[in-house]
Amino acid sequence: MARKLNIVLASFFLVIFRIDAQTLIPENPAEVETWFNNVVKPISQVKGALEPSVIEAENGGVETIDVRQDGSGKFKTIADAVKHVKVGNKKRVIITIGPGEYREKVKIERLQSYITFYGTDPKNRPTITFAGTAAQYGTVDSATLIVESDYFVAANLIISNSAPRPDGKTKGGQAAAIRISGDRSAFYNCKFTGFQDTVCDDKGNHFFKDCYIEGTVDFIFGEARSIYLNTELHVIPGDLEAMITAHARGNQDGVGGYSFVHCKVTGTGSYAVLGRAWFAAARVVYSFCDISNVIRPEGWSDNKKAAYQTTVYFGEYKNKGTGADIKKRVPYFKNLTDLEAKQFISMEYIDAAKWLLPPPKV
Repeated sequence: MARKLNIVLASFFLVIFRIDAQTLIPENPAEVETWFNNVVKPISQVKGALEPSVIEAENGGVETIDVRQDGSGKFKTIADAVKHVKVGNKKRVIITIGPGEYREKVKIERLQSYITFYGTDPKNRPTITFAGTAAQYGTVDSATLIVESDYFVAANLIISNSAPRPDGKTKGGQAAAIRISGDRSAFYNCKFTGFQDTVCDDKGNHFFKDCYIEGTVDFIFGEARSIYLNTELHVIPGDLEAMITAHARGNQDGVGGYSFVHCKVTGTGSYAVLGRAWFAAARVVYSFCDISNVIRPEGWSDNKKAAYQTTVYFGEYKNKGTGADIKKRVPYFKNLTDLEAKQFISMEYIDAAKWLLPPPKV
């Protein structure tokens, strides 16, 4: 009888959370934080909705590893702390990182799941930086932080690639700050800095909230299916043209797509586009965003491949700002209806009910 009751209760909470997860992100930005707290709840309140593996990872003792440059933690480098996590790990490991600049290249391997990087001071975030370039490592492996595992979380960090700005002449100047190739990763209050190819949002379902991303060309690129919420996208001035996104969905059956909701597109000069058709079925949508005049009136680029105009999915929904004027947009962009926009402004877009938890508290 008790077992049956537990099953019923689990089913009840699963339904409740799924309804919450499908609740659309509110149009009013003042309501977003309250909405988020009601939808994405601590594990103690939503166990029945989460996948069993997530519940198992978060319960029964979370390991904490402290990284401090002054030697007061278990390790002085982040890479050494990551090496401490066993391959095949199935429990949450929180690596707390004290303030300072950590000059190192860090890789989390495919089977090192459930790792959290947590900056101990949100107002004095630690910086992870390295100067790798495509010429040295290849574009995707130039990243300062490479995450190949699932269920990674980062909070209160600055992740940077300090390589020089590409001059447009020297081959291999691209330099990524991060590559996320695992599934179900979340980023809270993180800053990503670089120039070309800053964030390789490669594969899987990902969530970014209250972040900052800057760059010049294709500074968010890859094939992932991600929501960016309340995140600033800053176009660094100085180039003749700039592209915020380069999405890599290869065909219209692909599940990938970037959804930017309540984001700020900043910069000046009217020389950038919201995205270009890197692959034939690139999918990018901006909803409720504040777009500055850094965006050119046409808004989007087919990457000089006219055939892609019939296969890309470039959408806009209820944006504001000088750069949000759609009167001169390219003919192949979509001014989304309420129904069309719905999937892109729901947490169900990334299956949040199964895995997403609030920012960690340590």
